[in-house]
Amino acid sequence: MSDFTQNMIAERLGGKQFGKDTKIYKFEKIKRAKKAAMEKNPSVELIDMGVGEPDDKAPEAIINVLKQEVDKRENRFYSDNGIQEFKDVAANYMNKRFGVNIDPQTEINHSIGSKPALAMIPFTLINPGEISLMTVPGYPVTGSLTKYLGGDIYPLPLTKENNFLPDLNNIPAEVKDKAKILYLNYPNNPTGAIADEAFFENVVKFAKDNNIAVVHDAAYIELTYDKKQPSFLSVDGAKDVGIEIHSLSKSYNMTGWRLAFVCGNETLVKAFATVKDNYDSGQFIPIQKAGAYALNHPELIDITREKYKRRLSKLASVLKNMGFYVNEPKGTFYLYFEIPKGTKDGRTFDSAEEFCDFMIREKYISSVPWDDAGNFLRFSATFEADTIEEENRIIDEIQKRLAKENFVF
Repeated sequence: MSDFTQNMIAERLGGKQFGKDTKIYKFEKIKRAKKAAMEKNPSVELIDMGVGEPDDKAPEAIINVLKQEVDKRENRFYSDNGIQEFKDVAANYMNKRFGVNIDPQTEINHSIGSKPALAMIPFTLINPGEISLMTVPGYPVTGSLTKYLGGDIYPLPLTKENNFLPDLNNIPAEVKDKAKILYLNYPNNPTGAIADEAFFENVVKFAKDNNIAVVHDAAYIELTYDKKQPSFLSVDGAKDVGIEIHSLSKSYNMTGWRLAFVCGNETLVKAFATVKDNYDSGQFIPIQKAGAYALNHPELIDITREKYKRRLSKLASVLKNMGFYVNEPKGTFYLYFEIPKGTKDGRTFDSAEEFCDFMIREKYISSVPWDDAGNFLRFSATFEADTIEEENRIIDEIQKRLAKENFVF
């Protein structure tokens, strides 16, 4: 990198030190460990349980709508802040699925996926010196942009002792005074926990008492098992204090299509739309048309939901039978489990990153480590298996490899 441009890099990216950080981040460590394992023994199958993307394509009915709409000349234009058809359908979806009344004219807007929405929201609320309350472990985008804008983050640990819900009662007064955003995500990635209406009622009260806006990331809301995840907006007063982000990526296998919507508080939605209008020119109209079809047919999710439920149940059973603490999967397609202390032959594991490295290099099983609130690994049930027989083979292979170790808990 030339000295000329190096000196121009903004301080938020490290300024003159940009690109010179020698710290190796966990996903790079995982990548290197996988490469080393495959080079060491290329004949052994490396089972990748870390990928957080659906393993299948979108339902054919949705794909067919996209194909039809692509051929229409009138769909070639910029969509800017979205076509009204998608907003109308999304508002209707919120009412039918969650009992939430949304004005399709003023309380909803599309986004090119939920990640950009989470990145843009701090621009609507954060001034230098202000704080975003972020659950950890969790999705860091809103926190990262908060820091870019001169703000700071205050972590809210999700612990098994608190059912993986943030403790809002013990946040210091000086933090609450500066806080502008409370970021939540339920069903939660990576813990798989869900939140009930009573929790959301407390959130609404907390937000009103402290003048804090709530951002609820509901990317996995359709992927729940046995008990449904309510919408944050279904609680009285929620629209007064916050917004909710819904994504089509996980439930409809549409990750690469990049389509989501932000709904709720009219002022916050308008502020989001204002920022968004300066960032992009809207998602391709045929994708919005296909998304509208998807939201009108939530039954298309049923097969995917059943697949993940089946896989998570099998994986949980395997791990629990070996003595692992596993958070019973209630939502998402992730399995969150605590690492062992070590093995009976004297090996110890001081962190989830260390155990993850062991799993890759010695068991040829890749996962994602989390050391933010305890030492946990995350398995994803999105591994590729086109039949139940192949699914069972992979899970049986995981069991065989782990059963060879005498773990100490």
